[in-house]
Amino acid sequence: MDNYIKGYIKESMKENMLSIGKMAELNRVTVPTLRLYDENGILKPSYVDPDTGYRYYDRGQCARLDMISYMKELGMSLSEISAVLEKEDVTAVEQILIMKNEQLHQQMRVLKYRHAAVERAIASIERYRKSPVIGTISLEYIDRRTIIAIPCRVNFYASTLRDYELMLAELRNTLSDRGIEQVHTYSVGTSIRQEDFEKGSFVADKIFIFGDKELKEQSLPSSVLDSGMHACIYLDDYDREIDYANKLKEYCRENNYIISGDYICEVLTEFNIFDSQKRNMFLRLQVPVTFKK
Repeated sequence: MDNYIKGYIKESMKENMLSIGKMAELNRVTVPTLRLYDENGILKPSYVDPDTGYRYYDRGQCARLDMISYMKELGMSLSEISAVLEKEDVTAVEQILIMKNEQLHQQMRVLKYRHAAVERAIASIERYRKSPVIGTISLEYIDRRTIIAIPCRVNFYASTLRDYELMLAELRNTLSDRGIEQVHTYSVGTSIRQEDFEKGSFVADKIFIFGDKELKEQSLPSSVLDSGMHACIYLDDYDREIDYANKLKEYCRENNYIISGDYICEVLTEFNIFDSQKRNMFLRLQVPVTFKK
């Protein structure tokens, strides 16, 4: 076959095919994308000009390109798509999609938890802005709360902030092992048992985070703080907690309030933008109370 005939056949073939540019334009993908698909073996051109290296596609290949685009939108990687196309097995597609479905559900759960954490942070800052003057004692109704706690191995009230930091790190590490991200651990509380608090013995009992609906859905071990009236006092200095806690206890005694549960120190929010050497915590000290009839 002479060169004239070969050239005629080649040009006839090209006339009935799509150049890589036309293929890309028709299917709303980029030329580099088609080249990548070629390199990965998932969509090779029907004809490559041996003289120029130009790629040409048959119009029928648009169906395969549609399939690749669809699988990508479902979250499948090129390697997964390649494996499926190589096996030519619908079951393989189903198995991968089942796996992708679970991954998407997990991502949705993580985003849901993060969204809840952001909303809590906004609420904490708003509560800080609208809180009473430091040292103000008030009676407040506090709704039912869920906590996820670990016992305090060291009594940081009898030592320094360093031991509090150690217990906080232990709490966060424990929660991290259970799949709870650190963003959920900025609303922290510590407790002293009622009997210890009433006799003036400051012995740390538990350190915990305040859980929410999303964390409860993870079936983590938790307990509930009952709703009710609480005597509360606000402060912004961790080092003065014991002084303010004693003021709170004296307030209850003077007003004949009956302390009916454990003492809690709740970190409403932190502003560690003012001092890099220590925590800038805004605290609400609280004890549940009942009233003599």
